[in-house]
Amino acid sequence: MEKLIIATRSSPLALWQANEVAAKLQSAGIPTELKAIETIGDKKLDVTLSKIGDKGVFTLELEDMLLKGEAHIAVHSAKDMPSNLPTGLQIIAFTEREKPFDVLVSENPELRLKNKPLLIGTSSTRRVATLKRHFPEIEPIAIRGNLQTRIRKMREGQCDGLLLAYAGIFRMGYSDLIRQNLDLEIFTPSVGQGALAIEISETLFPAMKLRLQSLLQDPVTALAINAERSFLRTMEGGCSVPVFGYSTFENGILTITGGIISLDGKDEIRKIKSSQITVFQIDKAIILGKELAEEVLNEGGDSILSKIKQNLHP
Repeated sequence: MEKLIIATRSSPLALWQANEVAAKLQSAGIPTELKAIETIGDKKLDVTLSKIGDKGVFTLELEDMLLKGEAHIAVHSAKDMPSNLPTGLQIIAFTEREKPFDVLVSENPELRLKNKPLLIGTSSTRRVATLKRHFPEIEPIAIRGNLQTRIRKMREGQCDGLLLAYAGIFRMGYSDLIRQNLDLEIFTPSVGQGALAIEISETLFPAMKLRLQSLLQDPVTALAINAERSFLRTMEGGCSVPVFGYSTFENGILTITGGIISLDGKDEIRKIKSSQITVFQIDKAIILGKELAEEVLNEGGDSILSKIKQNLHP
């Protein structure tokens, strides 16, 4: 191939992420070219993500480019990836994870999440449910769009502040707007938050696949996110289900926290599971994530999930 074609969303953050990947490849002598498109999740800003659909609202069009041979790889935010991929596609790498926590962003330097009336913008069912559970006097308001659009809407007065992932705020240079780093034990992040996923068609030359993996894969991140994605897959979670999952790997121990919150925030099942493991035992990480999900479901998570699905599809 003359150039490696990289498919990406066209938002400023997505382009930043794709350019980071391109720079790594180019420094290794692999010429690249970006192809940027809008996905259905970028276009439909008048409804919440949960009403667009559970799967692939930010990935389907990029995956279609891979399947048609219009791109060699696609760069995604790992948290946007459905737990099951279309036939013929695979994730070959997860890049080194940025700090995974959520942040409160505001023009007001004194703003904090407290039990007092506030309008807080978010498009995430997980964050909405968490607010309802821990900060019931705060009113969540749906704010959609790319990062710059959401910040503009906040500045126009549509909300007092925004709940966002630290990674995007940091990468786009808005760290000066961060008013609070949110507790991981309360706002446990979405599966994959903070990392990039590199997806390919299985028809890509094996030698190129291995080279890309060696250049882009961060083994610790890959171990953690494979556990998280296994948890999500077993939970059958999507963007309309307030499921959370986060793994850490320290001193040979992989620990995953995962759970589910009811849409009204009244019920939460949260579990933690650990296993001694080496960094390359991906299969063992996948089993750990699955076992954690089974515990969550067996201890009341299945009832919460059933009620959520009934609410979405009465």
